[in-house]
Amino acid sequence: MSEVVFRIYDQAALDREYDNQAKVPAWKQLRTRMDEDSAAVRASVPCRLDVPYGDHPREVLDVFLPSSGGGPAPVHVFIHGGYWQRNDKSGSSYVAGPLVAAGAVSVVINYPLIPTVSMDQVVASCRAAVGWVYRNATSFGGDPGRISVSGHSAGGHLAAMLLATDWTALGLPADVVKAAVGVSGLYDLEPVRLCFVNEVMQLDEGAVGRNSPALLPAPRSGRLLLTVGSTEGPEFHRQVDALAGAWRPTGLLVAVLDLPGEDHFSMAAQLGDPASVLTRAVVALLG
Repeated sequence: MSEVVFRIYDQAALDREYDNQAKVPAWKQLRTRMDEDSAAVRASVPCRLDVPYGDHPREVLDVFLPSSGGGPAPVHVFIHGGYWQRNDKSGSSYVAGPLVAAGAVSVVINYPLIPTVSMDQVVASCRAAVGWVYRNATSFGGDPGRISVSGHSAGGHLAAMLLATDWTALGLPADVVKAAVGVSGLYDLEPVRLCFVNEVMQLDEGAVGRNSPALLPAPRSGRLLLTVGSTEGPEFHRQVDALAGAWRPTGLLVAVLDLPGEDHFSMAAQLGDPASVLTRAVVALLG
Protein backbone atom coordinates (compact mmCIF):
# COMPACT_ATOMS: atom_id res chain seq x y z
CA MET A 1 0.00 0.00 0.00
CA SER A 2 1.38 3.41 -0.98
CA GLU A 3 2.01 6.01 1.71
CA VAL A 4 -0.72 8.62 2.21
CA VAL A 5 0.69 12.12 1.72
CA PHE A 6 -2.48 14.22 2.07
CA ARG A 7 -5.90 13.23 3.40
CA ILE A 8 -6.81 10.01 1.51
CA TYR A 9 -4.28 10.47 -1.32
CA ASP A 10 -0.96 8.85 -1.99
CA GLN A 11 1.50 10.81 -4.13
CA ALA A 12 0.26 9.56 -7.49
CA ALA A 13 -3.38 10.16 -6.61
CA LEU A 14 -2.72 13.65 -5.26
CA ASP A 15 -0.78 14.56 -8.39
CA ARG A 16 -3.70 13.39 -10.53
CA GLU A 17 -6.14 15.55 -8.55
CA TYR A 18 -4.19 18.70 -9.40
CA ASP A 19 -3.21 17.84 -12.99
CA ASN A 20 -6.05 19.68 -14.71
CA GLN A 21 -4.60 19.45 -18.20
CA ALA A 22 -4.48 15.65 -17.98
CA LYS A 23 -8.11 15.57 -16.80
CA VAL A 24 -9.38 17.77 -19.66
CA PRO A 25 -8.04 16.57 -23.04
CA ALA A 26 -9.76 19.45 -24.85
CA TRP A 27 -7.97 22.14 -22.84
CA LYS A 28 -5.78 23.21 -25.78
CA GLN A 29 -8.78 23.85 -28.02
CA LEU A 30 -10.45 25.89 -25.27
CA ARG A 31 -7.22 27.84 -24.74
CA THR A 32 -6.98 28.59 -28.47
CA ARG A 33 -10.57 29.82 -28.52
CA MET A 34 -9.99 32.10 -25.54
CA ASP A 35 -6.85 33.52 -27.19
CA GLU A 36 -8.79 34.24 -30.40
CA ASP A 37 -11.69 35.81 -28.50
CA SER A 38 -9.20 37.92 -26.52
CA ALA A 39 -7.63 39.30 -29.69
CA ALA A 40 -11.10 40.16 -31.00
CA VAL A 41 -11.97 42.06 -27.81
CA ARG A 42 -8.74 44.06 -27.94
CA ALA A 43 -9.53 44.98 -31.54
CA SER A 44 -13.12 46.04 -30.87
CA VAL A 45 -13.27 47.49 -27.33
CA PRO A 46 -11.65 50.83 -26.38
CA CYS A 47 -8.68 49.90 -24.23
CA ARG A 48 -5.42 51.03 -22.70
CA LEU A 49 -2.87 48.24 -22.87
CA ASP A 50 0.26 47.48 -20.86
CA VAL A 51 -0.25 50.24 -18.31
CA PRO A 52 2.42 49.88 -15.59
CA TYR A 53 1.33 49.59 -11.97
CA GLY A 54 4.77 48.74 -10.55
CA ASP A 55 8.45 48.41 -11.40
CA HIS A 56 8.60 44.73 -12.41
CA PRO A 57 8.27 44.15 -16.19
CA ARG A 58 5.17 42.01 -15.60
CA GLU A 59 3.52 44.56 -13.31
CA VAL A 60 1.31 45.85 -16.11
CA LEU A 61 -2.42 45.81 -16.74
CA ASP A 62 -4.98 46.39 -19.49
CA VAL A 63 -7.99 48.66 -19.02
CA PHE A 64 -11.11 48.06 -21.14
CA LEU A 65 -13.66 50.87 -21.27
CA PRO A 66 -17.43 50.76 -21.70
CA SER A 67 -18.86 52.93 -24.46
CA SER A 68 -21.74 54.21 -22.33
CA GLY A 69 -21.31 57.37 -20.26
CA GLY A 70 -23.49 58.59 -17.44
CA GLY A 71 -21.16 58.72 -14.48
CA PRO A 72 -18.40 56.63 -12.88
CA ALA A 73 -18.63 52.94 -13.76
CA PRO A 74 -18.01 49.94 -11.51
CA VAL A 75 -14.54 48.45 -11.97
CA HIS A 76 -13.86 44.71 -12.20
CA VAL A 77 -10.33 43.32 -11.98
CA PHE A 78 -9.59 39.89 -13.49
CA ILE A 79 -6.57 37.71 -12.63
CA HIS A 80 -5.46 34.88 -14.94
CA GLY A 81 -4.54 31.38 -13.80
CA GLY A 82 -1.69 29.03 -14.68
CA TYR A 83 -0.55 27.74 -11.29
CA TRP A 84 1.12 31.10 -10.59
CA GLN A 85 3.89 30.18 -13.04
CA ARG A 86 2.59 30.62 -16.58
CA ASN A 87 0.12 32.45 -18.87
CA ASP A 88 -0.40 36.11 -19.62
CA LYS A 89 -3.15 38.70 -19.39
CA SER A 90 -3.35 38.80 -23.20
CA GLY A 91 -5.12 35.43 -23.09
CA SER A 92 -7.79 36.79 -20.77
CA SER A 93 -8.96 39.91 -22.60
CA TYR A 94 -12.07 37.95 -23.60
CA VAL A 95 -13.53 38.35 -20.09
CA ALA A 96 -13.76 42.11 -20.70
CA GLY A 97 -16.31 41.80 -23.50
CA PRO A 98 -19.39 40.98 -21.39
CA LEU A 99 -18.27 43.29 -18.58
CA VAL A 100 -17.94 46.43 -20.69
CA ALA A 101 -21.22 45.54 -22.40
CA ALA A 102 -22.75 45.60 -18.92
CA GLY A 103 -21.35 49.10 -18.36
CA ALA A 104 -18.31 48.22 -16.24
CA VAL A 105 -14.64 49.07 -16.62
CA SER A 106 -12.70 45.80 -16.95
CA VAL A 107 -9.08 45.61 -15.80
CA VAL A 108 -7.02 42.50 -16.66
CA ILE A 109 -3.71 42.26 -14.85
CA ASN A 110 -0.36 40.54 -15.18
CA TYR A 111 1.81 39.63 -12.22
CA PRO A 112 5.37 38.30 -11.83
CA LEU A 113 5.53 34.53 -12.19
CA ILE A 114 6.99 31.89 -9.93
CA PRO A 115 9.84 30.77 -9.79
CA THR A 116 11.30 34.19 -10.66
CA VAL A 117 9.52 35.54 -7.55
CA SER A 118 7.97 34.00 -4.44
CA MET A 119 4.28 33.49 -3.72
CA ASP A 120 4.45 36.39 -1.25
CA GLN A 121 5.66 38.63 -4.07
CA VAL A 122 2.92 37.44 -6.43
CA VAL A 123 0.29 38.37 -3.84
CA ALA A 124 2.01 41.71 -3.17
CA SER A 125 1.94 42.53 -6.89
CA CYS A 126 -1.78 41.80 -7.14
CA ARG A 127 -2.37 44.05 -4.15
CA ALA A 128 -0.31 46.76 -5.84
CA ALA A 129 -2.46 46.39 -8.97
CA VAL A 130 -5.67 46.93 -6.99
CA GLY A 131 -4.07 49.89 -5.22
CA TRP A 132 -3.23 51.39 -8.60
CA VAL A 133 -6.80 50.81 -9.79
CA TYR A 134 -8.23 52.50 -6.70
CA ARG A 135 -5.98 55.54 -7.01
CA ASN A 136 -6.45 55.90 -10.78
CA ALA A 137 -10.06 54.79 -11.29
CA THR A 138 -11.42 58.27 -11.91
CA SER A 139 -8.87 58.84 -14.69
CA PHE A 140 -10.58 56.18 -16.83
CA GLY A 141 -14.18 56.76 -15.76
CA GLY A 142 -14.22 54.18 -12.98
CA ASP A 143 -15.70 54.40 -9.52
CA PRO A 144 -13.07 53.70 -6.81
CA GLY A 145 -15.92 52.89 -4.45
CA ARG A 146 -17.10 49.95 -6.59
CA ILE A 147 -14.13 47.67 -7.19
CA SER A 148 -14.62 43.91 -7.47
CA VAL A 149 -12.19 41.16 -8.43
CA SER A 150 -12.25 37.70 -9.94
CA GLY A 151 -9.81 35.09 -11.13
CA HIS A 152 -9.61 31.60 -12.55
CA SER A 153 -7.72 28.75 -10.84
CA ALA A 154 -4.57 30.34 -9.37
CA GLY A 155 -6.27 33.65 -10.16
CA GLY A 156 -9.20 32.56 -7.99
CA HIS A 157 -6.77 32.08 -5.13
CA LEU A 158 -5.38 35.57 -5.70
CA ALA A 159 -8.86 37.09 -5.85
CA ALA A 160 -9.65 35.56 -2.45
CA MET A 161 -6.34 36.85 -1.08
CA LEU A 162 -7.31 40.35 -2.22
CA LEU A 163 -10.65 40.16 -0.41
CA ALA A 164 -8.80 38.99 2.73
CA THR A 165 -6.19 41.77 2.57
CA ASP A 166 -5.86 44.30 5.38
CA TRP A 167 -6.02 47.29 3.06
CA THR A 168 -5.70 49.80 5.87
CA ALA A 169 -2.13 48.58 6.40
CA LEU A 170 -1.48 49.67 2.81
CA GLY A 171 -3.06 53.09 3.28
CA LEU A 172 -6.34 52.26 1.55
CA PRO A 173 -9.94 51.91 2.77
CA ALA A 174 -10.63 48.63 4.55
CA ASP A 175 -13.36 47.76 2.03
CA VAL A 176 -11.55 48.73 -1.18
CA VAL A 177 -12.53 45.33 -2.66
CA LYS A 178 -16.30 45.05 -2.42
CA ALA A 179 -16.68 41.53 -3.87
CA ALA A 180 -14.58 38.65 -5.13
CA VAL A 181 -15.27 35.69 -7.42
CA GLY A 182 -13.13 32.58 -7.35
CA VAL A 183 -13.55 30.46 -10.48
CA SER A 184 -12.27 26.92 -9.83
CA GLY A 185 -9.81 28.37 -7.35
CA LEU A 186 -7.33 27.03 -4.81
CA TYR A 187 -7.74 28.26 -1.26
CA ASP A 188 -5.81 25.70 0.81
CA LEU A 189 -2.24 25.52 -0.51
CA GLU A 190 -1.09 22.55 1.59
CA PRO A 191 -1.94 19.97 -1.11
CA VAL A 192 -0.25 22.22 -3.67
CA ARG A 193 2.89 22.11 -1.51
CA LEU A 194 2.68 18.32 -1.43
CA CYS A 195 1.97 17.61 -5.12
CA PHE A 196 3.96 17.87 -8.35
CA VAL A 197 3.14 21.57 -8.73
CA ASN A 198 5.57 22.37 -5.93
CA GLU A 199 8.54 21.21 -8.00
CA VAL A 200 8.43 24.73 -9.45
CA MET A 201 6.56 26.55 -6.69
CA GLN A 202 8.90 25.60 -3.82
CA LEU A 203 6.31 26.50 -1.21
CA ASP A 204 7.20 25.81 2.42
CA GLU A 205 4.84 25.55 5.39
CA GLY A 206 5.26 29.24 6.17
CA ALA A 207 4.25 30.31 2.67
CA VAL A 208 1.25 27.99 2.84
CA GLY A 209 0.11 29.55 6.11
CA ARG A 210 0.54 33.12 4.89
CA ASN A 211 -1.11 32.57 1.53
CA SER A 212 -3.97 30.12 2.05
CA PRO A 213 -7.23 32.09 2.22
CA ALA A 214 -8.93 29.19 4.05
CA LEU A 215 -6.37 29.59 6.85
CA LEU A 216 -6.63 33.37 7.11
CA PRO A 217 -9.07 35.51 9.11
CA ALA A 218 -12.23 36.18 7.16
CA PRO A 219 -12.73 39.64 5.66
CA ARG A 220 -14.84 41.94 7.81
CA SER A 221 -17.00 42.95 4.86
CA GLY A 222 -17.65 42.19 1.23
CA ARG A 223 -19.18 39.39 -0.78
CA LEU A 224 -17.61 36.18 -2.05
CA LEU A 225 -18.79 33.92 -4.87
CA LEU A 226 -17.03 30.56 -5.18
CA THR A 227 -17.65 28.57 -8.35
CA VAL A 228 -16.61 25.10 -9.47
CA GLY A 229 -17.52 22.77 -12.33
CA SER A 230 -19.40 19.59 -11.47
CA THR A 231 -16.91 17.43 -13.40
CA GLU A 232 -13.86 18.80 -11.60
CA GLY A 233 -12.09 16.47 -9.20
CA PRO A 234 -12.98 16.05 -5.52
CA GLU A 235 -10.09 18.24 -4.41
CA PHE A 236 -11.35 21.29 -6.29
CA HIS A 237 -14.76 20.83 -4.69
CA ARG A 238 -13.07 20.46 -1.30
CA GLN A 239 -11.12 23.67 -1.93
CA VAL A 240 -14.41 25.55 -2.33
CA ASP A 241 -15.93 23.91 0.73
CA ALA A 242 -12.83 24.71 2.81
CA LEU A 243 -13.03 28.44 2.15
CA ALA A 244 -16.81 28.66 2.41
CA GLY A 245 -16.67 26.70 5.65
CA ALA A 246 -13.97 28.95 7.10
CA TRP A 247 -15.48 32.32 6.19
CA ARG A 248 -19.25 31.79 6.32
CA PRO A 249 -19.49 31.36 10.11
CA THR A 250 -18.08 34.88 10.57
CA GLY A 251 -21.08 36.39 8.81
CA LEU A 252 -19.39 37.08 5.47
CA LEU A 253 -21.77 36.78 2.53
CA VAL A 254 -20.53 33.64 0.74
CA ALA A 255 -22.31 31.94 -2.16
CA VAL A 256 -21.27 28.70 -3.87
CA LEU A 257 -22.12 27.92 -7.49
CA ASP A 258 -21.58 24.35 -8.75
CA LEU A 259 -22.12 24.36 -12.52
CA PRO A 260 -23.39 21.10 -14.06
CA GLY A 261 -21.27 19.57 -16.81
CA GLU A 262 -18.45 22.11 -16.58
CA ASP A 263 -14.75 21.28 -16.20
CA HIS A 264 -11.76 23.31 -15.04
CA PHE A 265 -11.19 24.97 -18.41
CA SER A 266 -14.77 25.32 -19.64
CA MET A 267 -15.41 27.26 -16.41
CA ALA A 268 -12.93 29.88 -17.59
CA ALA A 269 -14.41 29.94 -21.08
CA GLN A 270 -17.85 30.72 -19.62
CA LEU A 271 -16.58 34.17 -18.65
CA GLY A 272 -16.59 35.22 -22.30
CA ASP A 273 -20.28 34.39 -22.79
CA PRO A 274 -22.62 37.17 -21.59
CA ALA A 275 -25.49 34.69 -21.36
CA SER A 276 -23.65 32.12 -19.21
CA VAL A 277 -24.71 31.50 -15.63
CA LEU A 278 -21.22 32.41 -14.42
CA THR A 279 -20.97 35.71 -16.30
CA ARG A 280 -24.44 36.76 -15.16
CA ALA A 281 -23.42 36.00 -11.57
CA VAL A 282 -20.28 38.13 -11.92
CA VAL A 283 -22.24 41.02 -13.46
CA ALA A 284 -24.71 40.83 -10.57
CA LEU A 285 -21.85 41.52 -8.14
CA LEU A 286 -20.63 44.66 -9.90
CA GLY A 287 -22.70 47.00 -7.74
